[in-house]
Amino acid sequence: MSKSLTYKKAGVDIAKANRLVDDIKAMAESTTTAKVLNRPQSFGALFGLDLKGYKRPVLVSSTDGVGTKLLVASLVGKHDTVGIDLVAMNVNDVLCCGAQPLFFLDYIAAGKLNNTTMKSVMKGIVRGCQLSGCALIGGETAEMPDMYRGEDYDLAGFTVGVVERDRIVDGSSMKVGDVLIGLPSSGLHSNGYSLARKALSVREQKQYAQALLKPTRIYVKPVLALLKKFTVKGMSHMTGGAWYEKLTKILPKGLAFSIYKGSWSIPGIFQLIQDKGRVPEHDMYKTFNMGIGFALVVSSKDVVGVQALLRRQAQESFLIGKVLQSSKKIVFK
Repeated sequence: MSKSLTYKKAGVDIAKANRLVDDIKAMAESTTTAKVLNRPQSFGALFGLDLKGYKRPVLVSSTDGVGTKLLVASLVGKHDTVGIDLVAMNVNDVLCCGAQPLFFLDYIAAGKLNNTTMKSVMKGIVRGCQLSGCALIGGETAEMPDMYRGEDYDLAGFTVGVVERDRIVDGSSMKVGDVLIGLPSSGLHSNGYSLARKALSVREQKQYAQALLKPTRIYVKPVLALLKKFTVKGMSHMTGGAWYEKLTKILPKGLAFSIYKGSWSIPGIFQLIQDKGRVPEHDMYKTFNMGIGFALVVSSKDVVGVQALLRRQAQESFLIGKVLQSSKKIVFK
């Protein structure tokens, strides 16, 4: 007679996963606002949309992950910051439209759930939500032993924000002479790790793990404060494609950015990757943010005021370029 087969024997421990979910709920409570509706019986997360102060509100959504940065985290057993990366990759994206993030959901998939690791990940997700002022209202944790090896895991995140229709930032009002202001990154953020991991040996990845695992900066609070006082004509979250794709994406036809190289500080981790991998400079700027994580386009008359307000928000900024007329889209000087 054959032995009986259970879900647990197949590799999925529901009881263990449920204990993790209970712990996650307790952690998420610190991000809860009055707009989150607590309905334990519901199969979906509920959020009360308060539209006071909006005449024509538009919802803005984003979904993204952390990518192979997770492999560096697993290599050194440090998982408490990749959750910040996950939130940042999403909230910084909706911010580019001028939207305030409202809530966040996560998806975690693993071959075998390690509760200690998952709690560390969730610690970062909670911190990211706190930094961006949005509520963690739900998520999914899946154990799939036939999809992932051992305790390997992947992350995905989802956020929804809101912006007044006539306050949407889309780059359409840019003109020649406008100024490009860059907000510094903390390092690679969450892009280019496939190239970085090829350029650096396993030993070097461990040696420089602290720099490689610096979490993505979240720009929500200082930029939202800026939008209340100034007209921002365009914004770019400097992720995959970086200078040649993400930044130029916001340009109206016929306009280009002239970039002042040397006008900001480039973290040393980028030079290390370039040297170790013998990566051409063009590829560096096409793959990595190179020290600028978020970019803003404003009128030249507003530059002094914009940078002063950002300083009051404890947000460093650099004047990194201007808008000119050209078919090249981007010119480095």
